[in-house]
Amino acid sequence: MAEIVNLRRARKQRARQEAEQQAQQNRIAFGRTKAERSLTEAERDKAARTLDGHRLAPPDDEPTP
Repeated sequence: MAEIVNLRRARKQRARQEAEQQAQQNRIAFGRTKAERSLTEAERDKAARTLDGHRLAPPDDEPTP
């Protein structure tokens, strides 16, 4: 014989598992301290400044796009 399954419990269990997966993803995406966020932003800004500093200027006779 097949095992009897309470559908209400099964739905609740599935909802709990989905909520836990979403919470895990949120912890990865948003679970950083303010210091970590500002350090990442500072590193990104420095990299952008360095890249812009190494760009070649377009010749004067060509229009810039």
